[in-house]
Amino acid sequence: MAELLLRARRIVTADGERAGAVRVSGGRIVSIEDFYFPPDTGRDEVELGDDCVLLPGLVDSHVHINEPGRTEWEGFGSATAAAAAGGITTVVDMPLNSIPPTVDLASLRAKQRAAEGRVHVDVAFWGGAVPANCRPADATPAGGTGSDLHDLHRAGVAGFKCFLLDSGVPEFPPLDRAGLVSAMTTIAAFDGLLIAHAEDPAVIAASPQPSGRSYQAFLASRPPRAETEAVSWLLDAVRRTGCRAHLVHLSSAAALPLLAAARAEGLPVTVETCPHYLSLAAERVPDGATQFKCCPPIRDQANRERLWQALSDGLIDCVVSDHSPCTPELKRLDTGDFGAAWGGIASVQLSLPVTWTEASSRGHSLPELAGWMAGGPARLAGLAGKGAIAAGYDADFAVFAPDDSFVVDQARLLHRHPVTPYAGVRLRGVVRETWLAGERIDGHTPRGRLLRRASAR
Repeated sequence: MAELLLRARRIVTADGERAGAVRVSGGRIVSIEDFYFPPDTGRDEVELGDDCVLLPGLVDSHVHINEPGRTEWEGFGSATAAAAAGGITTVVDMPLNSIPPTVDLASLRAKQRAAEGRVHVDVAFWGGAVPANCRPADATPAGGTGSDLHDLHRAGVAGFKCFLLDSGVPEFPPLDRAGLVSAMTTIAAFDGLLIAHAEDPAVIAASPQPSGRSYQAFLASRPPRAETEAVSWLLDAVRRTGCRAHLVHLSSAAALPLLAAARAEGLPVTVETCPHYLSLAAERVPDGATQFKCCPPIRDQANRERLWQALSDGLIDCVVSDHSPCTPELKRLDTGDFGAAWGGIASVQLSLPVTWTEASSRGHSLPELAGWMAGGPARLAGLAGKGAIAAGYDADFAVFAPDDSFVVDQARLLHRHPVTPYAGVRLRGVVRETWLAGERIDGHTPRGRLLRRASAR
């Protein structure tokens, strides 16, 4: 790879925002120098326009790509092209909704074969924790190599996703309380990470069941207590096992006091939320608009503001898309039936401008945004060299015009099915270019790599 010098009057570095010139060699950042570093004909030079900011390439650690097995929902090519268009240079693929799910070495290899040579950004993988693969290593048949969880950890997955209630797909069953403790005991033994979809099945079973076009009826079917109860027993399992844990897609602010107390106690727990929880509000979801359905659900405006406060205070660690697409038929757009529709929002291409629109209106800065959407997810997934503009890091960048705006046109979305709750919405911030390993992503030539967790052996 040729040497490159990227000059910009605004660079969001690991130490804050500055003017400078980023020197790149071999796909990695060598140094950040003064903006007026003398020209040198021995390398390529690019200077950004005054309206643009150089951000670190974003890292989205919560993306459902669904391939192989449900490629009609989404695929590696389309999902990573959409990510690149949104300034995201690394995604971490979730283990479920593909067939087979990523719960053993064979299924991980199937994922990697499906992705090889087809990804426009770098891709890492989560493993899955389900009842069948949570046996302890000492229960492995003679001649075995250890538990499936340990095998996947050695193969370099970022950690292990579990559900504490029905996942929506039969091949990825949930863990009960005993199963959660068993899985976390195994994962703690090799200092792995468990990430959990935390809603309590008993609370949801006792709630009114959703049907029809009413969003408020759907919201009542998944009350805040479902999250607080599940978070409580997740934290109890952390206390019992010492396992590192991460709470995915926090929706309910009612769980924040539990999480704050866990942090004060010193428990190894991190938290994410998503652009849709930070931008949308239940009061403005029309009846029948199933493109807004996700689980856990979008809650009210007051809840949204409490999530923003927790993000500002550092209680929430990162913002990731939870890109969870399906076919339009499964969203029941024709009937608007919230009870029957698939729960998931496809937004990987829009997560940066959606979050920046809301963040900038509240006085937040681009360095804060980069911390939430690049540095935080990279640390979570153990991806060394990702998530910051600093010497030694990968030369992954998003060229972002933070003061420009655009209206979301579904026809310009690159994920497989252009279904979005943001159609027709004006958003602030335009991604002008995305660079991977020191080269512009052109949308035609897949150059992404398949990654392993940094500490994998």
